Amino acid sequence: MSTSDSTATDKRDVYARVTDQIIAAIENGVGTWRMPWHTSGRYAFSALNVTSRKAYRGVNTLCLWAAAQAKGYESGEWGTYKQWQERGAQVLKGEKATTVVFWKFANDSNESQDDGDQPASSSRLIFTRGYSVFNAAQVDG
Repeated sequence: MSTSDSTATDKRDVYARVTDQIIAAIENGVGTWRMPWHTSGRYAFSALNVTSRKAYRGVNTLCLWAAAQAKGYESGEWGTYKQWQERGAQVLKGEKATTVVFWKFANDSNESQDDGDQPASSSRLIFTRGYSVFNAAQVDG
């Protein structure tokens, strides 16, 4: 398998994992799920990365809210296995991670070297990578 085929497969895997998380949250929560911003606030928190202290955005917010509600996590701190280890904490045995997606946009512009007859073309490239994160409730220390 070539590198480009492998990259395409990895992207589909990330998309599939995120889609599966959303579908599972919908299926499991039918009749009981409530929008976190319309509840008592128990799960209405801004999901933060434990190391950078930056809030997760986009579909990651939805995935992390759904995971927190489904598993009863009351903390908004999330981090990778390595990030928790760097903080002196250990992910508890048997805990399952939640997938989040890192998105990066880059502009790709091909400017004409000619005398200006051809207009410059540009496109927006999207780089994605899936990460497995654990909630603070899933770690010891």
